[in-house]
Amino acid sequence: MTPGAPLGDYQAKRDFERTPEPTGGGKRRGRASSGPPRFVVQEHHATALHWDLRLERDGVLASWAVPKGIPADPRTNHLAVRTEDHPLEYLDFQGDIPTGEYGAGRMNVWDRGVFEVQKWTDREVQVIFHGEKVQGRYALFATGGRNGRDWMIHRMDPPSDPDRQPLPSGDDLRPMLATPGDLPTGEGWRYEPWWPGQRLVVPFDGGRPIVPTGPRLPELAALGEALGSLAVVLDGVVVAIADDGRPDRSRLERRLAATSAASARRLAGRVPLTFVVVDLLWIDGRSVTQLGLDGRRALLDQAVSRGPAWVVTPRQSDGEALLLAAGDTGFAGVIAKREASPYSPGLTSPDWVASRAPGA
Repeated sequence: MTPGAPLGDYQAKRDFERTPEPTGGGKRRGRASSGPPRFVVQEHHATALHWDLRLERDGVLASWAVPKGIPADPRTNHLAVRTEDHPLEYLDFQGDIPTGEYGAGRMNVWDRGVFEVQKWTDREVQVIFHGEKVQGRYALFATGGRNGRDWMIHRMDPPSDPDRQPLPSGDDLRPMLATPGDLPTGEGWRYEPWWPGQRLVVPFDGGRPIVPTGPRLPELAALGEALGSLAVVLDGVVVAIADDGRPDRSRLERRLAATSAASARRLAGRVPLTFVVVDLLWIDGRSVTQLGLDGRRALLDQAVSRGPAWVVTPRQSDGEALLLAAGDTGFAGVIAKREASPYSPGLTSPDWVASRAPGA
C-alpha cells in the first residue's frame, strides 16, 4: 500500500544521524515461520498526542496513526490515518525523536502482542489481536480522505468489559453544588479550600478534553496529554494565581475573555491558569458517582498527578483553622464534605457545605 521501495517513504522523511529511530537499511529481523505476526501500539507525544498501530506484513510494519487510541467499545469508531510502512525493528522502538525531525516527541510502547489475519486488502483489514491490553477482533477500513490515507478502526467484538458504561454527557456533566451554611464539625467531615474561579466538569478521552462550549483553555489540553489513554470525567475549578500566590479573579476574567484559540494561547504565556481538580465522576468505563467521597478521592489520587497547569485540591482535617486562614490567602472560604457522600450531578446537597470566610 506504500508506493516505491518498501521503506522508501520512511527513510526519505528521516535524518538518521539525528533521530534514534532504526534505519531499516540492515538485515531485516524476520520471524519464525511458525509464529504469528506481531503488532505494537506506541503512545506518541508528538505535536498532537496519538497512538501508532503497526502490524507486521510482508517484512515491514503497516502503520496507522490513531488520534484517540484503540477503541474499547464497538459503538465508537476512531479515525486511523494510514502512514508510511516502518521497519520491523520499530516493534521495540521507544525513545525521544528530536525537535525538528519528522514525528518529533516522546514515543513509548503502549501495547504489543500477536494477531491473526481475517482479511487483508488495500481498503480493509480485519484482525484478531492478542495483546497485553488490546484483545479481540478489529476492522480497519479506508474512508477516502487525504488521498486515501483516512481510515477508521472499529471493534467488532462486544466490549471486553460487559459492564463498561459510555462516557457521560449532557445533564450528567453538571457539577454537584454545596449548601451555604456554617462550618460543620465533628466526625465524618473533610475540608477543602473554596476556590474562587470557573467551575467545569470535563470529560477526557483519547488524551483530549471534551469541552464543546465555554472558555478556551490550552491548559486542559496539557492535562489530557498527561492522562494519555485513561478516560476520566473530572470536576474542577479554573483559577488564576497572582504573583503573591493568591487566587486573582481579575486575571481569570482576562483569560476567560479570549474569543479564539490563538488569543487564548497567546494569553496563556502571560496569564497562566490552573485547573484545580476537586472530584472524579467516571473513570475508564465506570461511573464512580455512587462511591463515597473518600473512595472517589483515592481513585482520583491514583489517576491525576500534579502537573504544570493542574493540581488535585488539598484536604485539611482542621476545618476551623482553614476557614480562619481562607480570607488572608485569597480563598472564598471552606467547602466541608461528608466522607461518605456520593456525587449527585446538578443537585445542591446538604452533604456539602460552603462556609464563607470572614470578610470574604
